[in-house]
Amino acid sequence: MDGHSNVAEQLKILKKEYPTAKYYLDFSNPLQLLVAAILSAQCRDEVVNSCTKELFKKYKTAGDFSKLDESDIKSITFFKNKAKNIREACKILDAAYGVPQTMEGLTELPGIGRKTANVILANAFNIILGIPVDTHYIRVSYRLGWTKSKNPDIIERDSMNLIPKSEWKIVPHLLKAHGRAVCKPIPECSRCCVNNLCPKNGVTKST
Repeated sequence: MDGHSNVAEQLKILKKEYPTAKYYLDFSNPLQLLVAAILSAQCRDEVVNSCTKELFKKYKTAGDFSKLDESDIKSITFFKNKAKNIREACKILDAAYGVPQTMEGLTELPGIGRKTANVILANAFNIILGIPVDTHYIRVSYRLGWTKSKNPDIIERDSMNLIPKSEWKIVPHLLKAHGRAVCKPIPECSRCCVNNLCPKNGVTKST
């Protein structure tokens, strides 16, 4: 079985295993997603969603967020720096009348790198330009044999070469779900749905 066929079969099984896999942060519009995505760096999704539940009631527009009080996000890791990035980004958005719908426009904003831009484009606008690579994606894609690298940019490129564009939006959600449930830092290979199709790259211990 060649690399593309193997990945296709892995994805087919993962889709069946995680039929409800979806983006993990709560939002109602592109601005909320941008804010939530900035807050989510090195912070658990549950903490972000708990914070934004009240935050989005208080702050409605980019102008509102440009005056964000950092005490409103103090439950978030690195909240001071993230508050600064949100304020500065939303000052630009307030002047520009909206969240950019291009990679270039998003990555020019404070606190927005390529991964976060991919997230916003895909989940707010259904514009698929790449694949967001987070820590779960790095770990699981390496073990599945999709890449030989631990570098997010190289992993994204390798994945885009292996996976049809029609799958790029769902793939990060599947790998995150699998990384949380089974393919943890210490993986539970014995109950893995793709165990027979996995080379287990980098796995040193499993149960």
